[in-house]
Amino acid sequence: MIKYLGSKRRLVPVLSTLFEASGARTALDLFTGTTRVAQAFKRAGAHVTAVDWTRYASVFAECYVATDALSADLPGLRDALSELDSLPGVAGYVTETFSRRARYFQAHNAERIDAIRDRIARDHAGSSLEPVLLTSLVEAADRVDSTTGVQMAFVKEWSARSYQRLELRVPELLAGDGRAVRGDACALAPSLGTFDLAYLDPPYNQHRYEANYHVWETVVAWDAPVAYGVACKREDLRAAPRSVFNSRRSMPAALAQVVRDLQAGVVVLSYNDESFLDLDELMDICRVRGHVEVMEFPSARYVGARIGIHNPAGERVGTVGRLHNVEYMLVSGSRADVRRTTAPLRAACGRRSA
Repeated sequence: MIKYLGSKRRLVPVLSTLFEASGARTALDLFTGTTRVAQAFKRAGAHVTAVDWTRYASVFAECYVATDALSADLPGLRDALSELDSLPGVAGYVTETFSRRARYFQAHNAERIDAIRDRIARDHAGSSLEPVLLTSLVEAADRVDSTTGVQMAFVKEWSARSYQRLELRVPELLAGDGRAVRGDACALAPSLGTFDLAYLDPPYNQHRYEANYHVWETVVAWDAPVAYGVACKREDLRAAPRSVFNSRRSMPAALAQVVRDLQAGVVVLSYNDESFLDLDELMDICRVRGHVEVMEFPSARYVGARIGIHNPAGERVGTVGRLHNVEYMLVSGSRADVRRTTAPLRAACGRRSA
């Protein structure tokens, strides 16, 4: 699993408990990202629909949610990964853009990313193995990058992991069916179908995930875009409209619309206390679905909050602010469904209801 801002790694056990207590058999993960939550639901036996706008997240969803480990060509996958992993490096777009112009990867790994990605495009484009191979490549690249977790910048000195050899691994595929959908949450919400439980983890601020992880967008798209700036971001990001979820002005109405439009028995929404909306506003949005219960979980902030107080020369120019925030989890639906879903966790965390 890649390093990811907003990752729900710490909350996956809580979400799994909520899912199992709800008695759900179908689940929606509307802003799926790395698919960590969607995987947890699938592992618990759900038929999961995973939705995201970014290319890389859609590939992860095709790999971990839509691919059934019981019917996948595992011998073919292992053979393909073995062949790809043995390729000698060849300098190409990644080497020029993300190693020479920027410093995301050391040259020995950048050249191997170029060679492997070219071979996937040549031999596996459009096949059932393509999203699994791409997932393996992105995860391997993430293990040897030189960032703090987002690709808006890279560290001044090469990270220790960047010296390691990029290694392809077989992704841990899960048994069962699922569905991957790429698109805009607002447009898709009314037409995705009916679910027992829907999980929403919308963006928290103005930063776009396709910009935060533009390297993965490019590795997946493999379209050699013009790059700009020190971070070598995709030129098309300049003209692309921001999501309504990245604007303080438009986000509240957009989230309210999605919550109204979803066809789900129980809706679980996670958000934190340093984002566009406060808890009272979130509860107002969720009340349209009936009863609302809120759980609160302390969480460490992104590592950039601790190291981002230095200038490019490495000199300390600021002071560390908050190191922790509070993650809210709002569960809404009929009173009976919500009470059943939250019952196992009532005594374990801060909670309020309305």
